Amino acid sequence: MKCDPQGLPRLILDNEPTEWIQLPGRLLQFFQWGHMLREIWMDGRELPTGENLDNAGTSWLGMSVGKWEGDTLVVNTVGFDDRTWLDIHGFPHTTEMRLEERYRRTAPDTIEWTFTIYDPKINQTPWESDKKTFRRMAKNEVSYFGWEGFSGFLESYCVQSVEQEFNERVRDPAGLGLQKR
Repeated sequence: MKCDPQGLPRLILDNEPTEWIQLPGRLLQFFQWGHMLREIWMDGRELPTGENLDNAGTSWLGMSVGKWEGDTLVVNTVGFDDRTWLDIHGFPHTTEMRLEERYRRTAPDTIEWTFTIYDPKINQTPWESDKKTFRRMAKNEVSYFGWEGFSGFLESYCVQSVEQEFNERVRDPAGLGLQKR
């Protein structure tokens, strides 16, 4: 058990809803799972590289820059913390990974998503995903336990101090001073 947040593309592969918010110069993805917020800069900036990337450090969701290529939104992300997993099975990546995503509307309420992972320390060649399709939720689906208008976002945070106490209690439920494994 760890309190580390899910990373990308794992968060997008999750079946929980994601809300897109468009602002001047950027897009936001708000993931229901974990209340994670991702910024995608659309203001023409370049991805950080070299010393600029080193100075920025890593983060759970990396640093994302998007642009339009015709009818396709192309998002590139770098600067990932390597403690996240690519998928639910724990497939790893390094801090050198670059994630390229492509979002294309195929119908009024449908978006097709593909991604490519560039990680030279793990893969000799880029790894390309299959196509995944997302659909806009119908108005009557945007509810939770039948509460119309309630977004369904649950407040469930993993707090490291609480998690540590839990792990110690589980490892020594009787309080006998057993050694940690």
